[in-house]
Amino acid sequence: MKTLAELSNLQGRVALITGGAGHLGMAMAEALAENGATVCLLDLNEERCQARVTELESRGGSAFYAAADLTDAAATRSAVREAAARHGRLDIIIHAASLVGTDRVQGWAVPFESQSLEAWQMAMRVGLDPAFTILQEARPHLEASGHGSVIFVSSIYGLVAPDNSLYEGTQMQTPSAYSAVKGALNQLTRHFAALLAPKIRVNALTPGGIWRGQSETFIERYNKRTPMGRMGREEDFKGAAAFLASDLSAYVTGHNLVVDGGWTAW
Repeated sequence: MKTLAELSNLQGRVALITGGAGHLGMAMAEALAENGATVCLLDLNEERCQARVTELESRGGSAFYAAADLTDAAATRSAVREAAARHGRLDIIIHAASLVGTDRVQGWAVPFESQSLEAWQMAMRVGLDPAFTILQEARPHLEASGHGSVIFVSSIYGLVAPDNSLYEGTQMQTPSAYSAVKGALNQLTRHFAALLAPKIRVNALTPGGIWRGQSETFIERYNKRTPMGRMGREEDFKGAAAFLASDLSAYVTGHNLVVDGGWTAW
């Protein structure tokens, strides 16, 4: 029987993380790099990607980046091929990229009556379409790996409706398309888990709210609504990502690992 250290070891494996230069993507990149993986950050902002790679390498990790616009399917596929060619393999995919409430897209984080179809479609192109294109492009590499693992980053709002009382009197909004994308990712997790087994495992990781300096009113309301009494921190997701990416979860597929402090428990 293998030890826990052996099961968690990602030495020699290559991981591609969309949204890898963002807060949550970077936390998961750290987790995988700490366990020995070489990490490729796939993000739109090339300057921030380079800064994140430098940060990972300063901590002893192995990392590189592929800057691409996920709304461009051809560029996304090219980035996957580039990542796989760099070390001759691709073992892990984490799709964390998504439009979020703070993105300044016209008709996005505004009241429902002002939300635009254009913003809805962009949310799909960033958050949902790459789950299809990347996995389709990466499938041969993941199958050849012998340890192929895919993680779709979802949200509690892909499981339950937003609690609108949290947002009263604040500038925050939860766009309808955000919930639609995250709910769709949960179903794609099950679909692809059944389709691609047994060579590739596909799971979802569902965060609750993450502290990002929101208004004191919102934070106080959120904390009261959560059994653990606080919002999440990036660090809270490192263990979950390491578990789903590694052989610690070798017999886990089609699962949604909810890391929400108990938010969806009641």
